[in-house]
Amino acid sequence: MTLPAAQPPPTFTARERELLTHLTQGATDRAIAHRMALSPHTVDTYVRRLRHKTGTSNRIQLAIVAHTALYPTH
Repeated sequence: MTLPAAQPPPTFTARERELLTHLTQGATDRAIAHRMALSPHTVDTYVRRLRHKTGTSNRIQLAIVAHTALYPTH
């Protein structure tokens, strides 16, 4: 049995990183929208696209991937 090759971590735009920072802090879409001066619909679109980009299937998995990418251990 062979294991799948490890995928390199995704790269995020500055705006994606900003949104992911709020997400890892537990903010709701509405709170993120307010903080970033976006509509909640736009935040939802960002989250869906980021889930696709990272291969995650839900918000919690995305937050874990984001936390790992934004705050790597040394």
